Amino acid sequence: MADRNPLPTADVLIEVGETAETAAVREALEETGLRVTLTSLLGVYSDPARDSRHHTISTVYVGRAEGAPLGGDDAAEARLFGEADLPSPLAFDHGKILADYFLFKKTGRRPL
Repeated sequence: MADRNPLPTADVLIEVGETAETAAVREALEETGLRVTLTSLLGVYSDPARDSRHHTISTVYVGRAEGAPLGGDDAAEARLFGEADLPSPLAFDHGKILADYFLFKKTGRRPL
């Protein structure tokens, strides 16, 4: 039987260089080894089709960190990417999240 309610999750987009919702900061540390300071909320993503396993809600933050990322936890590898060199394919709705992030960086506008 399918879940009727979405399961909350958290993601963080990390900007290496500068300067915290606890779950996002912990997730970033577990997956990249970086201590992140959150700088803003990008948005909340809850499309029922974002994860075929179950309906989730992901609260996405932008944060800053110092150092180089290292894979850990459920991330076998962690690397830095720019808008022009993103890997493909991306899991779930991460392509939309990253497009929203790059638009936010250019315009200061958050997604609707």
